[in-house]
Amino acid sequence: MALSKFGFIVTGAGFEPAGKRVVLSSEAFEMIAVGVPAPADALVVARQLASEGVQLLELCGGFGPVWTAKVIEAVGPGVPVGSVGYGPESIDVMHALFKA
Repeated sequence: MALSKFGFIVTGAGFEPAGKRVVLSSEAFEMIAVGVPAPADALVVARQLASEGVQLLELCGGFGPVWTAKVIEAVGPGVPVGSVGYGPESIDVMHALFKA
């Protein structure tokens, strides 16, 4: 079975807890990107995406390992969950983006 439905969840200030969706699709592939205000809000969204047939779920780097593990637990073993990571060459730039 080929990958035909992919989900991506990103955190960002101002997104609604229910998740704002953007869908990109072709005849053979659909990507659903959902924005949530905080990692905790992704648990419901991840379960919903899994129930809609998403075959693979990716999380933005803001989730970190703890929330990634919680999303994995929330969706169960049927949907692989991964998370974006940044190498050491990006640490200074990432820090500048998120410092208060």
